[in-house]
Amino acid sequence: MSTTKPIKYPWWYGGAGGVFATLMTHPLDLAKVRLQAAPMPKPTLRKMLTTILKNENVMGLYSGLSAAILRQCTYTTVRFGAYDLMKENIVPVNQLNNMLYLLPCSMISGAVGGLAGNFADVVNIRMQNDSALDNHLRRNYKNAIDGVYKIYKNEGGFKTLLTGWKPNMVRGVLMTASQVVTYDVFKNYLTTKLGFDPKKNSTHLSASLLAGLVATTICSPADVIKTRIMNGHGTSNESAIKILTTAIRKEGPGFMFRGWLPSFTRLGPFTMLIFFAIEQLKKHRIGMPREEINKPL
Repeated sequence: MSTTKPIKYPWWYGGAGGVFATLMTHPLDLAKVRLQAAPMPKPTLRKMLTTILKNENVMGLYSGLSAAILRQCTYTTVRFGAYDLMKENIVPVNQLNNMLYLLPCSMISGAVGGLAGNFADVVNIRMQNDSALDNHLRRNYKNAIDGVYKIYKNEGGFKTLLTGWKPNMVRGVLMTASQVVTYDVFKNYLTTKLGFDPKKNSTHLSASLLAGLVATTICSPADVIKTRIMNGHGTSNESAIKILTTAIRKEGPGFMFRGWLPSFTRLGPFTMLIFFAIEQLKKHRIGMPREEINKPL
């Protein structure tokens, strides 16, 4: 059994892949957030996209893009970076595909990432949903930095920037565990059991698509609750439990999967794109020191 140490890739690969994926899938994420925050009866994904185009033109599909990028630079960079760091320094080389090791690493890194990126998530959700609100309710942030500044200055400082941090950390745990671990597991299964070539893009895309399906389903309840809390207007101090019980009573348990299709429509391609970008960065060893670049794959 080989005991060769794995190559140490830069910690920022996950964040870079997240930014790339966000630029490609932002309109779908925008539609998902608005569907989750919309009152009953919920419109379809197609109708939501059509309404955005009709009322806000093509640029409306990229509302809140700066906040979405800031979110990737914080949340995604931290959770992917922490996960890879723990895999490199804690997990034994011969256990890199063992879920008993990978799950705890992913859960810890997801929780840390969810907390680190919470402030960006608050601004992201608000900016994406702003144009759908009545004029007197709109925040009209110029960009993500302006949003962070105004929230800090006018809405209670760090406390408001941490709005929804508990469900966001839960979602970070669920997302990281169901996304990065399942990607590693599916990729290993495809290459060792089904004979897929580990270097081919088709292998990476297949594993990431399956990971996206798992991640969407597992994360949907926490994602819906997080969106409703962060989109609130400060007058409500309802807890996640209160929001959950009220929504179940009024809308039924199916509310926890509200927007599942647009979530998967966005998260499926997003997961494929982020892992595709990461694999390309690894393949070409972008930003790596010479001693690492010269190591054999």
